Formats: sequence, structure tokens, C-alpha cells
Amino acid sequence: MKNEQKLLKILGNRDVLTLAFGAMIGWGWVVTAGLWITGAGSLGAILAFAIGGLMVIFVGLTYAELASALPLAGGEHVYSFKAMGRTASFITTWAIILGYVSVVAFEAVALPTVFEYLIPNYSQGYLYTIAGWDVTLTWAGVGILGSILIAWINYRGIKFSTSIMFILTLLIIIAGVLLITGSTIGGSTQNMQPLFDNGMAGLLTVLIMTPFMFVGFDVIPQSAEEINLPQKRIGQLLIFSVVLAIVWYVSVIFGVSRILTPAELNESTLVTADAMGKAFGGSQMMANILVLGGIGGILTSWIGFYVGGSRAIYALANAGMLPKSLGELHSKYKTPHKAILLIAALSTAAPLLGRPALVWFVDAGGLGLVVAWFMVAISFIILRKKAPEMKRPFKLPGGTTLGWVAVVMAGGIATLYMPGMPSALGGPEWIIIAVWSVLGIILYNVSMAKYGKEFADEHMKNEIDRIA
Repeated sequence: MKNEQKLLKILGNRDVLTLAFGAMIGWGWVVTAGLWITGAGSLGAILAFAIGGLMVIFVGLTYAELASALPLAGGEHVYSFKAMGRTASFITTWAIILGYVSVVAFEAVALPTVFEYLIPNYSQGYLYTIAGWDVTLTWAGVGILGSILIAWINYRGIKFSTSIMFILTLLIIIAGVLLITGSTIGGSTQNMQPLFDNGMAGLLTVLIMTPFMFVGFDVIPQSAEEINLPQKRIGQLLIFSVVLAIVWYVSVIFGVSRILTPAELNESTLVTADAMGKAFGGSQMMANILVLGGIGGILTSWIGFYVGGSRAIYALANAGMLPKSLGELHSKYKTPHKAILLIAALSTAAPLLGRPALVWFVDAGGLGLVVAWFMVAISFIILRKKAPEMKRPFKLPGGTTLGWVAVVMAGGIATLYMPGMPSALGGPEWIIIAVWSVLGIILYNVSMAKYGKEFADEHMKNEIDRIA
């Protein structure tokens, strides 16, 4: 029975890189590139992503060392437990799950949004209005059907999921490379004016979106128990995936801002598709190819964060910090199927909130991610002091220096979400965070009362000893 409850160790180099890169680039580059450029200017947007990417590299380096040292499902859950104990572990993991669930919900809203470009006026059957946006039956229906399909793919096993992700990632790369090369060659530097817009407020507003756009590298630690590679390679692939994502985002911003004028950016409903069309002589077919690549991005990100979110829930449940039923594995597919169904329920409901929810999920989820990254960086520093003897196949040079840089950068970006800042979160985002926090407190306390703190501590000790 014990053997049946083990995740399958089957992921190779291609699977791991596809999982992280496919999850990171997703759909955001298609739907929100125009917001970045108009919000901060072309160079301002590039600078925001360079700063955000640098923060992610430093955080990613701490992850890389810890993921290679402690290759267990749940990633952050394990590192923060070994460093700071049970409560810190739950807070860290619950925060990262908020980020993952936000991405999954974001994609469920993004899918019907892109259909508006491919099939004009398909949105029919008025239901109600949220934040000035009319939710219709067909619009919400597309997101709900997409959510059910992605849940089914994840339910069927991680190898099946990553194989589909690989095909879709190739589609994204083809579309993206065509956009970047076509718009860079066919565009002009004059179109990139203004280089900076809205001053520091514009830069910060784009900067707080970057954690949400880079999230995905941390899916590797979540699925570490399913990776069949040398432990050192886990850390190497994690950092390589982050570097690829930084190059991708900066190239997209550069290309789009070169080909479209500021007026065209403001008038466009999907700037990357319009940029692709203009780069190839006004070709609607090329614009549609870009949109198909974007749909591929929606699906890769959607699948990737089901993997990350379900494994994080699985790890908490096995430790008795969430109801244990959420940690059960499917008898045939060896997936945490009840955790997948829980995420599916949240994802399926998201399109009912309408298109305004895109921004709500980006910002609320972004704060959850940065909090978790901050806690991982702290865990890295503590474990260097507390467990110097721990085997570290991917060991960072310079002692705790890189960890402190990650702490300062993650902490600094976290403050940008706070009230009083130019990029502060709004009411809907704080409601999402408050509801998620209260839900976590209730589930944690109920689980602790039922299973006992000693069970959680003993389980985590045994798991860590197993790979020591």
C-alpha cells in the first residue's frame, strides 16, 4: 500500500525544461504586453522586466540549491519546514498555492478573452455585469469548458501532461520568434517613443506584474520527486529556464514597441497579434498564428500550474496540514487527483467573474508568490547556518550573500503592493487575499486539531531523512 502512494519518477531534461518554461511564458506576453508598454514606455517596460527578472534569478538561485539538496514534492513546503518549522512552512506553501491558483484562474479568464479576437461577437447570452463588464453565457462557457479539459489532462498523469506541454511550447516558440524577428526587422526606433512614460509610478506598476509573469520556475521544486535526473541538474535547469524567460519577455516588448506606434498600441485590443499582422504586411493569417501561439501559452501555463498547485496541496495534506484526503494518489495515474479536482473547481468558477478578474488575479497572486519567494530565500540563509553539513549538489558560492540579495529584492518588491505605494493593490485584490488567508487559517487549525502537530513534525522529519 505504501508503494502505491508514491509519485512516479519519470521526468527527464526535456520534460523539466518544458514544464518550467512553458509555465512561465504562458499567455501574459500576448494579452498584457500593450499594458506594459503604455504603462511605463518601451524602455521603462524593458527595465521593469530586467529588474523583476534579476530578482527572480537571485531567488531562483536559492531555489536551485535547495531543490537539489531536498528533492521532495512540495518544494517550498520542505525547505521552510526544515529551516523554520511547521507554521512558517504552511504560510509559505499556502502563499505559493495562492499564486498558482491565481494563474490557473487567470488562464480560465484569458481563454474566452482570446476567442474574442478569433471569433468577433461570439459573446452572447447576457448574464450579469461585474465591474462594468458584461458576463455572457458563451464567454463564460468557453472558460469553463477549457478548465474541464485541462483538469482532465492533469488527472491522467504528469507524463501525459508534459508531453502535451512540449508540443504546445513548440507552437508558442514558433509564433513568438516570428513576432520578435518580424517586428524587430520591420519596425523603427521612432515608434518606441516615449521610452519612459508615467515616471517612477509607471515603472513600479509594471514591476509588480513581473512576479506573476515569471512564476513557473518554482514548479520544478514542486515536482522534484517526479524528476529522474541527477540532483545537480535540477538546479541547473531551474536557472536556465529563468534566463530563457527573461530573454523572451524583453524581446517581445522590444519587438512590439518597434512595430506599433503609440496610437496603435492604445487602440489595439490584442497588441501582439496586431504587431504580428503589421510586421508581415497587414496579414490577418499571421496575426491569427500569433493568437494560436497565445492559446498554446494559455494551455501550457494552465497545465504547469495544475502540476505545481496540486503537488503543493498534496505535500501539505500528507503532512496533516490540510485534510488528508487531498493527499491521495490515483490508483492508476499516480496523480494527486483530489487536489487536482479542488483546483478545477476554483478554475471553473473564475470565468464567471468576467474579464476584470484578469488584473485582480495577476496582482493578488503576485503578492502571494513574492511572499513565498521571500520565505524561501530566508530558509536558504537559515539552512546555511543551521545545517552546514547538508549535501548540496548545486551549491552557490559566497556563503549567504546571494540569499541576502534575494531577501532584499523580494522584500522590496513585496512593499510595492502595500497601501500608499503608487502600485498598491485595490479592493478586489485585498478581498481575494483576505478570503484566501482566512480559508488557510481555518483549514490549518481544523487539520492540526484532527491529526495533531506531532504527526506533521514526524512526517516531515521522516520525509527529509528519506533523502538525506
